[in-house]
Amino acid sequence: MHGHGGYDSDFSDDERCGESSKRKKRTVEDDLLLQKPFQKEKHGKVAHKQVAAELLDREEARNRRFHLIAMDAYQRHTKFVNDYILYYGGKKEDFKRLGENDKTDLDVIRENHRFLWNEEDEMDMTWEKRLAKKYYDKLFKEYCIADLSKYKENKFGFRWRVEKEVISGKGQFFCGNKYCDKKEGLKSWEVNFGYIEHGEKRNALVKLRLCQECSIKLNFHHRKEIKSKKRKDKTKKDCEESSHKKSRLSSAEEASKKKDKGHSSSKKSEDSLLRNSDEEESASESELWKGPLPETDEKSQEEEFDEYFQDLFL
Repeated sequence: MHGHGGYDSDFSDDERCGESSKRKKRTVEDDLLLQKPFQKEKHGKVAHKQVAAELLDREEARNRRFHLIAMDAYQRHTKFVNDYILYYGGKKEDFKRLGENDKTDLDVIRENHRFLWNEEDEMDMTWEKRLAKKYYDKLFKEYCIADLSKYKENKFGFRWRVEKEVISGKGQFFCGNKYCDKKEGLKSWEVNFGYIEHGEKRNALVKLRLCQECSIKLNFHHRKEIKSKKRKDKTKKDCEESSHKKSRLSSAEEASKKKDKGHSSSKKSEDSLLRNSDEEESASESELWKGPLPETDEKSQEEEFDEYFQDLFL
């Protein structure tokens, strides 16, 4: 019994070894069938150190890439600076940039802006000039906005209107002075604007809409010149009239000397006629002040048309 039992146990072990080898073959065949073309082979043994290091480097690089993409430009810059200081040493102050030469878009436009662009100005266009020209094209060039704060020094500033001012009516329905918002009594002016731009003297005809007070400021120096000319003209006219009067008086005196004494009676009669005419004029003036003026019948427009057509057909 015992020996037979031992034989049974040995046979069962062989069978088990055969079954396990068959199972391994089946799993290998299944793995080969299920393996994808881009799938790498499985390492049954421990990987080499170099292979493990490469895999770790790839994982770290992938994580670092995702981390950097999630940052903005400033955060990325600070991280690189901190890493550089950590590995190579130094101070953060050495990495601070000077902002003295920094320029915004507004600074570039101010440097390259032109009141009027010519064909010569559009030659050799840099990016700064293109930016200034783009801003110039957006301006409205029908009426100007004026700065009359230095009108006594004969200095004026003019600029074109922007979209917001056109919508609000500033410069057309309101006074075009920068510091005035009056609506009433606006006048249109066309001014020859002389200015120096980029070392070159230029002229431009511009239109303005100003109130009465600002119009006086605009023509402050020109009005003075007009007054002086008028006074000179008046003095010249007075001198000419006085010379004419003197010549007339001298001619009258000569004529009176040439006349005989026999004409005294005619002079008396003339004096009496002059007195009578003066009395009649004084009487007529006194009658005028006694009562209201006599009413005159004003004709209507239809009556005037009728008379006009009657005269035509006669």
